[in-house]
Amino acid sequence: MADRRPFPPFGPLRAFDAFGRTRGIRRAAEWLRIDHAVVSRHLRALEKWAGVPLLDRAGGGLTEAGRIYHDRIASALDEIARATEALRAGDLPQLSVWCVPGFAFHWLVRRLGNFRTEFPDIDLLLRPTDARARFWSDGVDADIRYQLDGRPHEPQPGIRQAELARPPVFPVASPEFLRRAGPIRTVGGLLSQPLLAEEDSHEWLTWLARQGVAAPSMIPAARLWHAHLVLASAREGQGVALANPFLLEDDLRNGTLVRVGPPEAPFDGVAIGAYTLFIPENSWERPALARLRAWLVHVAGAFPPGAGEHAARAS
Repeated sequence: MADRRPFPPFGPLRAFDAFGRTRGIRRAAEWLRIDHAVVSRHLRALEKWAGVPLLDRAGGGLTEAGRIYHDRIASALDEIARATEALRAGDLPQLSVWCVPGFAFHWLVRRLGNFRTEFPDIDLLLRPTDARARFWSDGVDADIRYQLDGRPHEPQPGIRQAELARPPVFPVASPEFLRRAGPIRTVGGLLSQPLLAEEDSHEWLTWLARQGVAAPSMIPAARLWHAHLVLASAREGQGVALANPFLLEDDLRNGTLVRVGPPEAPFDGVAIGAYTLFIPENSWERPALARLRAWLVHVAGAFPPGAGEHAARAS
């Protein structure tokens, strides 16, 4: 008996799936690594085959019929991909996770052993990088970024996000630096000190503004790009750094860095951004990613123990 199921041609189907996920012909082409003209041709071919308009060309998205169809075929294609992944990897789900380097180096990596113990059936590859994941071309399953308040972020269509933590941020320095600098009793007094930054002064200016100090502009004493380089410079006594408990766990405990301010009342920590997890919308409920997401939300949300501000002060 002949197979009479109405399967569409697979090339146009993949192009339509990519367009539905990325919300753009060029982004779909980037994801599939083909020319955007080929994607357009595939989309027209699928509409002709189906006899139904699938793309809302005036609005730049999908028609109602296209949206319903995409929801169904995307799930089917995801299941094909998962089945193939299991076949090739011995039934071990693989996750590629990108992460902002400071968070990965100072906090996440030491907790991955607990994740593997809890989820031994997930093969997780962690890549610390400053680059934001382009999910449609980089083959990334999840991305962890620190989003600084007030800094515009280009939205990525088809990507969902979950806030992991909004930690308090406060200035720290080495004990030797503070012995040389003398007492710093006011927040405004920081402006006369060498201030260490990552790529620019935005974080310092945001923190100072939240403390009620007007500093329309400033030039950091050093720009070191990575959070762990900023902290390394602070340990060497080269200036004052801004950081949060996720990056300072060892330093505050060991006393290599201490909080800046009057000894009886160091300057308050202020949340000026959040560690955020990004996952493609169509993969949001994928079992391995759902477990990773729940684990990260729980573990990051519970750190520091109790009130992070008090834990940091005690150091």
